[in-house]
Amino acid sequence: MAELHTGVGRQRGARPWPRPRRIATLSVHTSPLHQPGTGDAGGMNVYILEVARRLAEAGVEVEIFTRATSGDLPPVVETAPGVHVRHVTSGPLEGLTKEELPGQLCAFTAGVLRAEASRPPGHYDLIHSHYWLSGQVGWLAKERWGVPLVHTAHTLAKVKNAQLAAGDRPEPKARVIGEEQVVTEADRLVANTAVEARDLIDRYDADPARVAVVEPGVDLDRFRPAPGNRDRVAVEARRRLGLPATGYVVAFVGRIQPLKAPDVLIRAVAALRERDPVLADEVTVVICGGPSGSGLDRPTALMELAGTLGVADRVCFLPPQTGDDLPALYRAADLVAVPSYNESFGLVALEAQACGTPVVAAAVGGLVTAVRDQVSGVLIDGHDPADWARTLGRLLPDRLHRADLARGAARHARNFSWHRTASGLLTVYGEAIAAHRARLASELACGPAMSCSW
Repeated sequence: MAELHTGVGRQRGARPWPRPRRIATLSVHTSPLHQPGTGDAGGMNVYILEVARRLAEAGVEVEIFTRATSGDLPPVVETAPGVHVRHVTSGPLEGLTKEELPGQLCAFTAGVLRAEASRPPGHYDLIHSHYWLSGQVGWLAKERWGVPLVHTAHTLAKVKNAQLAAGDRPEPKARVIGEEQVVTEADRLVANTAVEARDLIDRYDADPARVAVVEPGVDLDRFRPAPGNRDRVAVEARRRLGLPATGYVVAFVGRIQPLKAPDVLIRAVAALRERDPVLADEVTVVICGGPSGSGLDRPTALMELAGTLGVADRVCFLPPQTGDDLPALYRAADLVAVPSYNESFGLVALEAQACGTPVVAAAVGGLVTAVRDQVSGVLIDGHDPADWARTLGRLLPDRLHRADLARGAARHARNFSWHRTASGLLTVYGEAIAAHRARLASELACGPAMSCSW
């Protein structure tokens, strides 16, 4: 099998790649201005905005196109010097689900093309689309503008359907076909991990030469261990969030939907109560997030589950946290749990570790990269609540082991940063631009109907 390329690693080569002046970033279904943990907003929102800021700091202007979902927002918002979010009107401002958005892609594409048409020719040097819906728009825009398309899937339908949570809805065939089309048409495909790269190649027949691995990062200034004694820091953070000052805290942070599997954590605490009721009565499970996807069908399902299992007294629900409250929650926790059935990377795991909190995660997708097993946390094969209960029952009372994992978590997270991600993407952008220019030169030399065979 062909060797995978790593965007971060290739920038060390001697060849200087061209650098874009301006890029158009496409994010149809969710705005980077939305609060992560609600609706369809999650790690992708964080990724797009953080990368855009770092690219702008490196001298690359970024314009992010997203669908307008409120009449209160101005057409264009400058989020940082060199970073603008443009709201494109396409369909009703409210009431559309992600599954209904394919019907609005023509309107969205028209808005993107009109925005470019109002600029001088050649305004954008490159398009970077995120998620398959944006890839469909990027596919047309790249043909109209004559620029390369770089695409990041973030999640893949074939992978999600192969690892579907019980009771969850499979991704529709239309999405699978749409992803296959984007994979074929994109000049470069950016995978978050080598696992995702292999999925693109093995499940979607992507050309390995066009697949690059560029790992996401974390804001190491915002997410970091707080100075001072860890126990005192945790107590202060718990007081700030209204959590018990004593006992153990295990936190789940993310959108509440079957794919993210927060129910596994609640079932695990119920199983722990059967195994060790004294320990279980010292555990508080924090579920932080809002319903999303098929989780909107029964937004109170987790509360009902906790009541049915007899652990409602051990479960605390918090809305998505903003500002300094999210790092505070990570620092308040003894462990952060990420029991997802699939994650293209798992930014929550990285944020928690950057704060010095070990992570217990399912050994799926990008989590095997985001969490270093037995060094920064523990990976669990499968989603059996009994296995999760055994792991929690072993780790929580073992203070010394958790302290070792906490130190390993902070060290591991320092290997990732958004500056590193942006640098890797610049390499991929440069390769895409260089290949595009070479193809144009070949067509000029040989004629558009054929390419030269040198």
